[in-house]
Amino acid sequence: MVNTFKELERAELNARRPLTAILAAIRFNADGLIPAIAQQHDSGEVLMMAWMNREALEETLDTGRVCYWSRSRNKLWRKGESSGQQQHLRDARLDCDGDTLLLQVEQTGPACHTGRRSCFYVALEKDAARITSEPLIDPDTLYQKPQEGR
Repeated sequence: MVNTFKELERAELNARRPLTAILAAIRFNADGLIPAIAQQHDSGEVLMMAWMNREALEETLDTGRVCYWSRSRNKLWRKGESSGQQQHLRDARLDCDGDTLLLQVEQTGPACHTGRRSCFYVALEKDAARITSEPLIDPDTLYQKPQEGR
């Protein structure tokens, strides 16, 4: 059996492969998930990391609105469905091993359920953890009902 991602290592610039073949070759974990890193397309700011299953990835590619798999709710999670803070896909890329996604998005408002722009606001320093940003929106007003994790 040909390793699709090994074959892509030597592919020429702008070579194209059928999307169905690439989706079939993605290395989803034992739970059928792949990590997806969301990055603001124009600034490069890393906003969040979440999980996608094949259905979430296909929906995202089809609609342009980012959809994840919520492990805590055990269902598809369309970013912004309860907060209104949506992500619109600008570009989607797989890493060289086919086991991590990078989504370049247009984020409306905060990406984090804490009301902050990015989920990565805890800086680990030599002797302490330091909070690097304040919420843009009070998390109690961001959601109509309290969310229990992601």
